[in-house]
Order: sequence, then C-alpha cells, then structure tokens
Amino acid sequence: MTKEFPMPLPNALTTLRRPRLLVRAARFALADYDRGRDLRRVLRADPPHAAPRAVAVLLEQEGRADAARRRGDGTYDAARHVATLAALMAEARRLAAA
Repeated sequence: MTKEFPMPLPNALTTLRRPRLLVRAARFALADYDRGRDLRRVLRADPPHAAPRAVAVLLEQEGRADAARRRGDGTYDAARHVATLAALMAEARRLAAA
C-alpha cells in the first residue's frame, strides 16, 4: 500500500471501470507511449523514477479526470484523460514487469 493511494495498487488498477471508448482510445495511444516524453507532459512535473509512485500519482490524476467527466464539468479534457489512461497503462505494465 502507498501513502498516496488508500488501497494496494494492483487492486486499484483492477477495479477501474471506464467507458469502452475511452479505454480503446488509451490503448491506441499506448502504442506510441514514450515514458521520457509523455510522463512529464501528463504529470506536468518531473516524473518519478519509481513505477509504483508514478502509478499512484497517475491513479489520483485519472480519478479527478473521471470525476469531472461524470459531473459533465466544462473543464473536462477528454484528450488529457486518454493520455493519462495511456500513461497509467504503461506504468502499470512497467510495475508488473519489475
């Protein structure tokens, strides 16, 4: 369990339920994912070196994006949400491989 997220990361990842179109778009974006380039852009900060920390930060950010989507918030950015999900998928794969 991490300080940043209340449940163990694998559980948090497997319980995510998002619209099929959003997930398909993120999987498509995943093909061109480059950690050095994209993680910094998605996080709007220097990326953490450790995959567990990156996943925790991305989960928090994705949760905020999903909440905005569900509320119908005018500030919701679908492209940013897709990029965040793609980064989350890539970092989760990196975590699983470690």
